[in-house]
Amino acid sequence: MSVSSARVRYNKRVLLFCLGYVVTLIGGVSYFRNHPGAHGVTAYAAAVAPALLVIGVFFAVGRYLVEEQDEYVRMLMVRQTLIATAFALSLATLWGFLNAFDLAPHIDSYYIVVVWFAGLGIGQCVNTLLAGRSA
Repeated sequence: MSVSSARVRYNKRVLLFCLGYVVTLIGGVSYFRNHPGAHGVTAYAAAVAPALLVIGVFFAVGRYLVEEQDEYVRMLMVRQTLIATAFALSLATLWGFLNAFDLAPHIDSYYIVVVWFAGLGIGQCVNTLLAGRSA
C-alpha cells in the first residue's frame, strides 16, 4: 500500500514541529537556568514557544484529517485520535479528582500531552488489532 501525499505532508509537519519543540524546550530550559526569576516578554516567549509547537502537532493532525482522501485511512486516524483523547481526558479527570481530595500528588498539566501521545500509540494498537480481526 502506497503512502498518500497527505501522509507525507503530515509526517513532514509533525517532524518540523517536533524538531522545533526540542530546540525551543532546550532553549527555554537554558534561559530559565541562566536567568533565575526571569519575567517579562522574553521569559513569556521562552515559556510559550514549546507549547505553541506542541499545538502545531495538533494542527498537523487536523490538517491530515482534512487532506487525507482515503476514507478508510482517515477513519483509522480519527479512531486513533479519539482513543488518544478519551484516554488523556479520562486519566486527567481521574487524577484531578484524586488530587483534589489529596489522594494523589499535583502533576503539571502539560504532562497531559504526553498521555495523549501515549494514547495515540494505544489507538494505533487498537487499529492494528481490529484490522487483524477483520482479515
